[in-house]
Amino acid sequence: MLRIGVGYDVHRFISGRRLVLGGVEIDFNEGLDGHSDADVLIHAVIDALLGAAALGDIGRLFPDSDERYKNIDSRTLLERVVALLYQHGWVVGNIDAVIVADKPRLADYIPRMRGELARICRVNEGEISVKATTEEGLGLAGKGIGVHSVCTIIKNTIANLVDI
Repeated sequence: MLRIGVGYDVHRFISGRRLVLGGVEIDFNEGLDGHSDADVLIHAVIDALLGAAALGDIGRLFPDSDERYKNIDSRTLLERVVALLYQHGWVVGNIDAVIVADKPRLADYIPRMRGELARICRVNEGEISVKATTEEGLGLAGKGIGVHSVCTIIKNTIANLVDI
């Protein structure tokens, strides 16, 4: 059995914070505003995975009103979601994500983002696609970063059992 999920997240730029996308620190003069580390890529992936499994969304699972998640590394949140999927009989199939950002340039960071997501989700790097695009000065227009994510999850059977 296969399910598909869609996720979207957006955060605005803020001074005085580091920029983290896909668990990778990006060399840039601004970060993203948020309760956790504001890793918008991982947040969109989490929502896609939770949606595919019909397990709610990131805000319900890790509310910004809970101080336990203040400045938490979003990779930790993704690890918890992957474990939750496994407990419900699912494993990650693949992930496709599009980062929408007029700045900074991200091409050099994408291989590391793919590697981090693959490691956490317990899949081969070939199952992870991360792309970046701009809005040509429209939409977010340099005010922040948004991410669209689509994923598949697969019913866990002996044939695709993973060690979590």
